[in-house]
Amino acid sequence: MKPIKPIVVIPTYNERDNLERLARQLLSLDSALHLLVVDDNSPDGTGDLAERLAADTGRVSVMHRSGKLGLGSAYREGFAKALAMGADLVVQMDADFSHDPSILPLFFEELESCDLVIGSRYLNGVSVVNWPLRRLMLSYFASVYTRVITGLTISDCTSGFKCFRASTLKAIDLAGIRSDGYSFQIEMNYRCKELGFRISEVPIIFIDRHAGTSKMSKKIVREAVLMVWKLKLGSLVRKCLPKGRA
Repeated sequence: MKPIKPIVVIPTYNERDNLERLARQLLSLDSALHLLVVDDNSPDGTGDLAERLAADTGRVSVMHRSGKLGLGSAYREGFAKALAMGADLVVQMDADFSHDPSILPLFFEELESCDLVIGSRYLNGVSVVNWPLRRLMLSYFASVYTRVITGLTISDCTSGFKCFRASTLKAIDLAGIRSDGYSFQIEMNYRCKELGFRISEVPIIFIDRHAGTSKMSKKIVREAVLMVWKLKLGSLVRKCLPKGRA
C-alpha cells in the first residue's frame, strides 16, 4: 500500500527565530512528512533560512512571495502547491509554536474516520496560555457568534491548526475563497460543512507565541464579523436558486 504523504503548510513573515527548531521537530515526527514554507519576503531572512533547511533536509520546500499578501492567500497558494506535490494529508499551522507539533500524529489518526480535523482550544473548557483576557474573550465569542449565525457545530471556529484530507481540499473552490485571518478559518470550515464533509475536533493547548510579533489587526476582526453573514446569506441564496444555477 502506498505510504501516506503528509505536507505541513506554514506561512511565515519574520519567523527566523522559530522556523529551524519547528522544522526539525516536525520532520522528526514522521519520515514521510514534508514541510512547505510560504514566506512573504520576510525582512529578517526567514526565506533564506527556509532554503538552507530545504538543502539540508531534502524534505522542506519553499514558496517565496513578493510581500505580505495575507494569511488566506498564503494558505490558498500553499494548499494548491501541496496538492500538486502529491499530498494525501495537508496540515495548516503557525510557525511560532503556539501549535504543538507533537499533536500531529493524533490528527493523522483522527483523519481515518473524518475529512477535516481541527485543533480546538475550547473543546474541553478553555485551553489557552499567555493570552490577555481581551484577546481570549474576542476569540471565544467569535466562535459563539459564528455558531449562532452559520449553524456550525464546531467549538473553535477560528482555530488555525487543522489537517485536511487531500480529497477535501480538492473539492473546495480555493480560488473562490478570498477571506483572510479569522475569516479564512471560518470560511474553510463552512465550505466543508456545505459539502457534507465530516469534521472532527481534537483538544489542544494553545500557547501564545514564543518569539516574533502577532499579526492580529482590527481589519481582520471586522472581516470576520461580516464574513459569517456573507456565508449565511450566500447559502440561503444558493438554496433558493433552481438546481444547476447555484
